[in-house]
Amino acid sequence: MNNTSSQTSSQTPAANDYCTHEFARVWPQLDLVAGFKQQPEDFRVDEFLPFELSGEGEHLWCQIRKRGCNTDWLAQQLAKLLAVKSVAMGYAGLKDRHAVTTQWFSIHLPGQADPDLSSLLSDDIQILQQQRHHKKLQRGALSHNRFKIRLRDLQQLELIAQRCQLIARHGVPNYFGEQRFGRGRNNLLQAERMFKHRRSRLPRHKRSIYLSAARSWIFNVILSRRILNQSWNRRMSGDVFMLDGKSACFRDDASDDIDARLESGEIHPTAVLWGDGEVMSAGDLHALEQAVVAEYPQLADGLIAARVEQQRRTLRLLPGDMQWQFEGNDLVLSFDLSAGSYATTVLRELVNLCEPVFSPQSPANA
Repeated sequence: MNNTSSQTSSQTPAANDYCTHEFARVWPQLDLVAGFKQQPEDFRVDEFLPFELSGEGEHLWCQIRKRGCNTDWLAQQLAKLLAVKSVAMGYAGLKDRHAVTTQWFSIHLPGQADPDLSSLLSDDIQILQQQRHHKKLQRGALSHNRFKIRLRDLQQLELIAQRCQLIARHGVPNYFGEQRFGRGRNNLLQAERMFKHRRSRLPRHKRSIYLSAARSWIFNVILSRRILNQSWNRRMSGDVFMLDGKSACFRDDASDDIDARLESGEIHPTAVLWGDGEVMSAGDLHALEQAVVAEYPQLADGLIAARVEQQRRTLRLLPGDMQWQFEGNDLVLSFDLSAGSYATTVLRELVNLCEPVFSPQSPANA
C-alpha cells in the first residue's frame, strides 16, 4: 500500500524549525561538560567483518588504520595509486576523520598481482593486512564497530559512573546522529529543494545524502515522541518489533511473553523509515507515525516520489560489552555498536560535549 501525506507544502516546517528542534532524552540531562576529540587518539573506531575472507578472488581487501583522514579521500588515493576507477573501490561505511580508525577497503583487480602499496604509507596511514576475496566490500557489510572514547576534564565522576551503568543496562534511543543532517541541518533544506525541483540532476552521492537525511529526520521525530509517551522501550498498541541484531520485523501478535522479551533486550520496538511500501504499524502506533509524517509533507511525499523503499529501524540501542574506567578526571569508555548506529547517540545521554572547531587544511580533512 502506497502512502502519502495529506497536508500541503505550505505547512512544511520553516528552516529555523529544523535548527531549533530538540529531540527528547531518556534521562534528565546532566549539567556536565566533557572535552571531546581534543586529539585524534581520543576517538578510536575498529571495524569488524561478519565473515571470513576466502583468500582468493579478484578483489584485494586491505585493512587500514588511519589517523585524521577522510574515508572518501583515502579511497581516492588508493584508486589513483592503482589506476582504477572509483567504482572498483569498496568500503563498508564512512569513518570519522578526526579520529584513529581501522577499516577495510576492497579494490577490484582482476588478473593482477597484489600491488605494492608502500608509497601510501605514512605516520597516519598503516596497512595492517591484505587478503584476497571473491566479492566487493558492500556498504553496511559489518558485524559491528568497536569504539574507545576518551572524554576529558570531567567533574562528579560518581554521577558519571551511575549514568554509565544505566546506559549499559537499559540502552539509549537509537537516534540518527546529527552528522546525518549536516551543518545547521542543511541537508534537510537541500532535500526539500531536491524534492521541489524533481527534474534537476544531482550527483548520486548528494542525492543519497539528502534522501537519507529526510527519512532519518522523520524517524528521529517519531522516536522522540515515543520517548515522551514512555514507549520507546515498551510495548505500544499496534507495535512492530525487531530481534536484537537482526533486520526482520514482526507485528505484535499479543503474545504474553512480549513484555519479558522487551525487558531482556531480545527484541526492540521499531519506527518506520519512511518511503514507498506497506505500512506495518497499526493502532496507536500507526496513528502516531502518520501524524509525524503529516507534519513533514515535503519530506514524506518526496521520499515516496523517489521510490525509496519503506523499512523499519529499532528504537533502542544497546551498546555491547560496554566498559568504562577513569584516568584522573578523564573517562575512557569502550563499547560495540552495530552498523548504522552512532556513538554520539550514546554520549548524548551521558554528558554535554565540548568539541574543538576543526578547520579544513587538506583534502584529507575536508
